[in-house]
Amino acid sequence: MLTKNQIYEAEITDYTSEGQGVAHIEGCAVFIPNAIRGEKYLVRIEKAQKTWAAGKITEILEKSSHRVNRECPVAKLCGGCDFWHMDYEEEADLKAQRVKNCLNRIGGENLEAVPILDAPTCYGYRNKAQYPVASRKGRAYAGFFRAGTHDVVENKRCLILPEETDRVKDAVMDYVNQFRVPAYDEIAHTGLLRHIYVRRGAVSGQILVCLVINGRSIPKAHELIGRLKKIPGFTTLVLGVNTKKGNAILGDEFITLFGPGYIEDTLCGLTFRLSPRSFYQVNHHQAQRLYEAAIDQAEITKDDTVLDLYCGVGTITLAMASAAGKVIGVEVIPQAVEDAKDNAKRNGIENAEFFCGDAGQAALELEAKGIKADVVVVDPPRKGLNADTIEALARFAPRRIVYVSCDPATLARDVALLKERGYVLKNAMAADLFPRCSHVESVVTLSKLADTHIDIEIDPLELEEVVDRVHPTYPEIKEYVLEHYGFKVSSLYIAQVKQKCGLDMRENYNHAKPGGKPQPQVSPEKEAAIRDALRYYGVITE
Repeated sequence: MLTKNQIYEAEITDYTSEGQGVAHIEGCAVFIPNAIRGEKYLVRIEKAQKTWAAGKITEILEKSSHRVNRECPVAKLCGGCDFWHMDYEEEADLKAQRVKNCLNRIGGENLEAVPILDAPTCYGYRNKAQYPVASRKGRAYAGFFRAGTHDVVENKRCLILPEETDRVKDAVMDYVNQFRVPAYDEIAHTGLLRHIYVRRGAVSGQILVCLVINGRSIPKAHELIGRLKKIPGFTTLVLGVNTKKGNAILGDEFITLFGPGYIEDTLCGLTFRLSPRSFYQVNHHQAQRLYEAAIDQAEITKDDTVLDLYCGVGTITLAMASAAGKVIGVEVIPQAVEDAKDNAKRNGIENAEFFCGDAGQAALELEAKGIKADVVVVDPPRKGLNADTIEALARFAPRRIVYVSCDPATLARDVALLKERGYVLKNAMAADLFPRCSHVESVVTLSKLADTHIDIEIDPLELEEVVDRVHPTYPEIKEYVLEHYGFKVSSLYIAQVKQKCGLDMRENYNHAKPGGKPQPQVSPEKEAAIRDALRYYGVITE
């Protein structure tokens, strides 16, 4: 075991999924931020456990040719970006390696390499921003959360955002401070303004501003609208009502104060209507390349019916419509479904249908109606596919499954599950839609093996085993907390948090024995980390 505050010499050999450097010192894995593969350092151990440690660079002994001076002055503090200390060549390579490693280690593949659609620019590409608002010494300010916390780091100019987006943020904060609009305090659940949400059409230049508030109105709204009108492209102002406790950003109610309540943008030659709840990739140029790759891999014909699960506002669905006989989109958010239907009408697409519902349940309902899909496209949230969707895909038995993913680990897990159900991985590609950030998008294609479909009765115990495999295990939750927060949590603490969340647990699992010693209780810090892991895997949404 390494000693806390002791200085050791270390060489970086790999990266974590979040982009931290990994070194091995005396058989212990040491996670080091702001590190680059191949560099050697003197490292101070800041946290030491039996099998892992967290360190901080105190001196660079051998510098990589990929190290660069950070252009962002708050890069070390802000939790938004991760790679301003390295050149883009190294960043793109580590992202491609991450997708390959997940598919090989978790998905059971043996890929030598995975190609990546690298980004042409790292600047001004992000078409959406969500600024949390805080206050200090009577002054409100906005920025982004420090990594692993809800401490707001003020940032005058974010380099990955268009200039107009930061101008909106500045205009709102000038209004807030002049008219003393109180910033929201999530601990006390007081104050009004929680987040400033800005979406800008990359092609149209139209700007949607949504103020997320702990209430239903703002003072002197005309004063704010007057400021926003001075910003080129400003189109609409919406209030997002969110009076609930917790860290969810958007609520369920929206009140339009100015303009139509939505903006329009063009992607893959089609025009889309975008409201605050609409899913739309944040990097327009790279999203178009990603979707073109997905359409190419799908190998759609005019005789095909294409089912798009998690369709959002219908971007992939409608982009595939011209190549297919019929396209069907499924999305759980009602407003997104309405936007998708409107988008089909405004683009004159008549062979598209959209349904609101859970992906897995909707697929089974379509099957019950006798609808068969030749190609299925899935673009799930970070938690990946749930057990119902995996089983629905197996029953649907499409010729091809095109899986667009924002998390290589859950993608690889689902690839392994689909392979067990008669599919084989045909293509895999990474796509960098988030330059300077640790996330990476990817698209894979799975084909149905010929003559492998058989009808079987599924034993309830076997189905329960499948559910357990898709939902996070205790070790997976522990690994997530360790990787993202740097400390370990016990099974007892996980059980306590699951019980607080109203989740089912096995009978008598981790319950205190009558008359026994009192159990240790999970600390607020560890409870927050476990809840974050449960949200990440989609077990809870609060």
